Amino acid sequence: MINGISFLLLVIFIILQRFIELFVAKSNEKWMKQQGAVEFGEKHYKYMVLLHSMFFVSLLVETFVLKRGTSSLWPLFISLFCFAQMLRIWVIISLGRFWNTKILVLANAKIVRRGPYRFLKHPNYLVVAIEMAAIPMLFSSYYTAIIFTGLNILMLMIRIPIEEKALKSLTEYEETFRDCHRFIPKIVK
Repeated sequence: MINGISFLLLVIFIILQRFIELFVAKSNEKWMKQQGAVEFGEKHYKYMVLLHSMFFVSLLVETFVLKRGTSSLWPLFISLFCFAQMLRIWVIISLGRFWNTKILVLANAKIVRRGPYRFLKHPNYLVVAIEMAAIPMLFSSYYTAIIFTGLNILMLMIRIPIEEKALKSLTEYEETFRDCHRFIPKIVK
């Protein structure tokens, strides 16, 4: 069973992970812009950052103020969280310098179709979706899980079309991912 100290350690781990990711993203952004990359979706990006920040605030408040305890299904939720972390690392390694938290597109760049991108168009968004449900559920923070899963869906309904339109306009994205789904893995060719 996970206690309050374990909860705080996990949250600190996740927040530190996010700061490391932002550092990597900033480095990749600088490199991509030097190569001539174009940024898309600037208007919604600040709201996405706010969404992710408020997720942690909500998680902390709900868990401590409402005195939530560890879910009896904690092995399931911690397993989902660990799966998401492994998938996140696989995504970042697969995209290399092209991985970012912003929508940056380099004209005529070869679309990455290795790693989890062999099976899905948007595995990074799948990672976030799993986390926004599994982390709060691990600590019985149902309101946070429901509210932020819903808000994340709304954000992705804005972000994914912008990203796909940008990729289609400057790369061979559509042709490369013709046989691939957004979130449902295609295992058999």
